[in-house]
Amino acid sequence: MAEEQYAHPGICLFTVLFKNVSGRILVGLRWWNEVDEQGQSVWHFESLDQQTLETLNKKDAWLFWWTLYLTPMVWVALGIVAVIKFNFDYLLVVGVAIILNAANIVGFTKCRKDAKKQIQQFAASTLTSRMSNTIQSAFMSSV
Repeated sequence: MAEEQYAHPGICLFTVLFKNVSGRILVGLRWWNEVDEQGQSVWHFESLDQQTLETLNKKDAWLFWWTLYLTPMVWVALGIVAVIKFNFDYLLVVGVAIILNAANIVGFTKCRKDAKKQIQQFAASTLTSRMSNTIQSAFMSSV
């Protein structure tokens, strides 16, 4: 009787930990995707505020982004090894791992862009309000 082989649950655990824990701790980003009542995919992004983001270790962030982009390459290499060794059953595991990693890449990249956009909008609104207050106080002092 042939022994059944199942995907190792470590792949899912690694993806969940990388996405939910490491992303929040190392780079201050978190994302998730939901499907609304109309069947549309809705992306949600969270990031820490600017002051907290500045306190994060740059080396940790560097490690996070490099790991995020290198992990799919490792899975592709493992897929090539599986093909060379004729272990085609493992290609399913490799495929799932690549898909989960691709989702993380897309999610964190969109999240980072959204965080940068929010920071730029905050800076622009702060600058506008300060200029407005300065002009208003200059006008009031001359009256």
